[in-house]
Amino acid sequence: MAYEDVKQRLRGSICPVITPFTEQGEIDEETFKQLVNWQIESGSHGISVTGTSGEPSSLTVEERKRVMKLAMETIDGRVPFAPGTGSTNHKETMELTKYAEELSADAAMVIVPYYNKPNQQALYNHFKTVANAVKIPIIIYNIPGRTAVNMEVSTMKRLVEDCPNIIGAKESNKDFEHVNRVLLHCGRDFLLFSGIELLCYPMLAIGGAGFISATANVEPKKVAALYNAWADGDVKRAQDLHYELMPLNDVLFKDTNPAPAKAALGMMGKIYPKLRMPMGPPSEALKAEIRETLAHCGILASAGSKS
Repeated sequence: MAYEDVKQRLRGSICPVITPFTEQGEIDEETFKQLVNWQIESGSHGISVTGTSGEPSSLTVEERKRVMKLAMETIDGRVPFAPGTGSTNHKETMELTKYAEELSADAAMVIVPYYNKPNQQALYNHFKTVANAVKIPIIIYNIPGRTAVNMEVSTMKRLVEDCPNIIGAKESNKDFEHVNRVLLHCGRDFLLFSGIELLCYPMLAIGGAGFISATANVEPKKVAALYNAWADGDVKRAQDLHYELMPLNDVLFKDTNPAPAKAALGMMGKIYPKLRMPMGPPSEALKAEIRETLAHCGILASAGSKS
């Protein structure tokens, strides 16, 4: 596989699409396909599914495969596709990553295992085993706030040196010094994506490849426009969009993602805002704040509501 080709294409705003459910809690396949099409039509540069925003820990392995297949079919080659295939279970991670390869996805995004808290050598062993089992490009997903363990730069560097198909990382890491050192030690051509909304613009400034932002679920055009402005050399426009998005970024993370995003999409008439337990909806006070923010941003002007 030509990894350099993937590195050129897999850039920009890659939306981590939520998994919509029916009122009965089943995957709403038609709504999901509508969401993927809306993202592409709105200018998102790529699609990811079954990452944090897609509630993967609430899905069975077969459900995750179904969502991945639906996404691949709906995208139909229009934009790159990088599904989340990681799990706290090594065997499941292997199975899902191999399935992404079977689908001919552009890359697989593999999360640092959560709950287990493996040490750095164990992380290295896990990722190297997964990477060596496939030829598909791998994007490491480092999100210490969710996993309770941070992949150190030295570990990431070892993996990049030893596994040619590890081509990038999504860093949901508020330690921006760490993020800078990733590019320094893993190489300036390493695809570095921000998973922290307020660091999407700064990530571009240090040489990042883009962002995988949950906010794109709600405001895909503006999130994609931020990357486009930077790519076009319009720094002032990129800065303006960074600050325009800040109120929405803030309110969508006042409760655990994707609860606020699903509430917002329900208010917009895009989905029925169902979450699977143990997740639950935001408080009524936060819902009111979300609605007010959406109205302030002009998002609710002509939308119905399924909330």
